[in-house]
Amino acid sequence: MEKKSFLKERIFIIVLGLVLIGAYFLYSPFQSFIQEVFRVFATGDFQKLKEFVASYGAYAAVISFLLMVLQSIIAPLPAFLITFANAALFGFWKGALLSWSSAMTGAALSFFIARAFGREFVEKLSSKGALNQIDAFFKRHGKQSILIARLLPFVSFDIVSYAAGLSGMSFWGFFIATGLGQTPATLVYSYVGGFLTGGAKWLVTGLLILFALGFMIALGKQLYEERSKKKEQAKGETVKAEDEA
Repeated sequence: MEKKSFLKERIFIIVLGLVLIGAYFLYSPFQSFIQEVFRVFATGDFQKLKEFVASYGAYAAVISFLLMVLQSIIAPLPAFLITFANAALFGFWKGALLSWSSAMTGAALSFFIARAFGREFVEKLSSKGALNQIDAFFKRHGKQSILIARLLPFVSFDIVSYAAGLSGMSFWGFFIATGLGQTPATLVYSYVGGFLTGGAKWLVTGLLILFALGFMIALGKQLYEERSKKKEQAKGETVKAEDEA
């Protein structure tokens, strides 16, 4: 049953990929759209991204959704820039919901791509070295790995999703942890994006550094407590062994 499920996922992804490739080469408006997307991605400029999404008028939310899914798969642009744009264009709550739901869709798709096609294929989409680092991260933190990784803004969103798909964890465990873990970052970035202007560059940079530093401190504290606990347990076992001797 599980193999059949993976086969269906693989067929669906292959067909979808072929359709997109065919559309790119056979339908010039779609080709122009994709080229413009990557041009905007390459700038890393929040204002240009915002203008690009806004230019689609009534379809702006759809375009933003697709961009977030795209970055979740191949990560050409930091996701928080799309979150900024969503908040600036649609307001705090609508923007946050759009960012959260589209990121969840991208995470789920990356998970199933990894599970359907395996590590060798995923390494071509991402990075072998980055996958190895996330594997080590998963080993250190066990069941809490996804939740912790989603709380850390400097940990690649798509690499974590791919690594989870290659692991033995259940999809729903991954999905729920991703939903909970990315909520704080989505809310913070949406709040900042709501009043972001071109002159707020250093403010945003400072907020991101503080946000990352806060979670690094929290994570360091957790690791220190775990290490201290292990040392105390080892010491207790040594004392017990000496008493028995």
